[in-house]
Amino acid sequence: MRARLTLLVAAVSVLTLIAFLVPLALLVRTVAEDRATVRATADAQSLVPVVGTADTATIRLTVEQLAAESGRPVSVFLPDGTVLGAQTPRTPAVALATRGQSLTGESAAGREVVIAVQGRADGTGVIRIAVPQRELTAGVTRAWLVLALLGVILVLIGLLVADRLARTLVRPISDLSAVSHRLANAELDARVTPAGPPELREVAGALNHLATRIQVLLVQEREQVADLSHQLRTPLTALRLEAESLRDPDDAARITAAADGLERAVTGLIRQARWRHVPAQPASADAASIVAERVAFWSVLAEDTGRAVTLDLAPGPLPVGVAADNLTAAVDALLGNVFAHTPDGTPFTVRLVREADEAGEVVLTVADEGPGMPAGAIRRGASAAGSTGLGLDIARRAAQTAGGRLELRAGPGGGAQVLLRLGPPTSARDA
Repeated sequence: MRARLTLLVAAVSVLTLIAFLVPLALLVRTVAEDRATVRATADAQSLVPVVGTADTATIRLTVEQLAAESGRPVSVFLPDGTVLGAQTPRTPAVALATRGQSLTGESAAGREVVIAVQGRADGTGVIRIAVPQRELTAGVTRAWLVLALLGVILVLIGLLVADRLARTLVRPISDLSAVSHRLANAELDARVTPAGPPELREVAGALNHLATRIQVLLVQEREQVADLSHQLRTPLTALRLEAESLRDPDDAARITAAADGLERAVTGLIRQARWRHVPAQPASADAASIVAERVAFWSVLAEDTGRAVTLDLAPGPLPVGVAADNLTAAVDALLGNVFAHTPDGTPFTVRLVREADEAGEVVLTVADEGPGMPAGAIRRGASAAGSTGLGLDIARRAAQTAGGRLELRAGPGGGAQVLLRLGPPTSARDA
């Protein structure tokens, strides 16, 4: 924008200067020609009395003196054919002047001033003064150079002023763009200082108002999520008390561990909801141990519902670039979908391997022999079975955190295959 404004001003300045300087340059040349012609005419007029009354010797002496003083060729054509001064042939203008008509004409060498002198006893004499081209254009070149220099200076001044004006417009726009990018990067305290024309000041005020409003809404949302999460502590406490009252120690320990894990997840949710910025710390977790633990947890429910579980687990540790809580939630979401969307007795397979490539991704595959998943199930909030539709989205976000992705495929037997690709920790990827 700054370059285009400067170019526009430059174009307008050049066109304006051309419109004024070209006629002025032509006028300068015309004035120089007229000035030289007037001087030559005055010199010729000074010879009229001498040519009209003096003898030939006096006329010759006067002509030679005038030629020496003016530096121009001076010729006098007497009625008897004698030529005094510069010996030049008779031109059409001289022939016309012998009839008593004075004139100024153009010649190959410049311009000639011809004056008829009447009153001589032997006829009409003619005075001819040649004005060379160099005298006609004397000072024109210098005047043109001065005009050109003046035009260049004016164009440069116009460009400088245009650049200053363009900067006053571009800088506020750049500030608006920078603040908008900061807001897009979750820097909600970014504000722009209103500057520039009134329209840009109004836009800056609107952007600041929008940022403030977004910040208020996010604070309200965090508080609501934190309040909702805090309300879950009461049923969790009741669940832990019920687990402690069970007679079977194994069942009590299993349910208590599940309640503890759920409480940790709720606590983490409260902290994330109340923090303005989540600390950017490198995340890492052992996928092998987490997958083994969660499959062991869900195996009890699988046994109760008559599902056969096949676990193919690569030897650990298998570090991935995602926090342990997030990976646990992702694995629970994938395994929970199997139980929620397939009938009892449907077998499923859990496979965890590390791919032998430069990326070093760890791939978790959860495959079942159920009816499969509808197209678009990965979209957040999409569900065809009355659930919240957030399970696969939780797994997808965990995969993206680790630099991977979530893939949904059809199984060989008609069921569904969900592949969770997880990249290594950030330090390993940078190395």
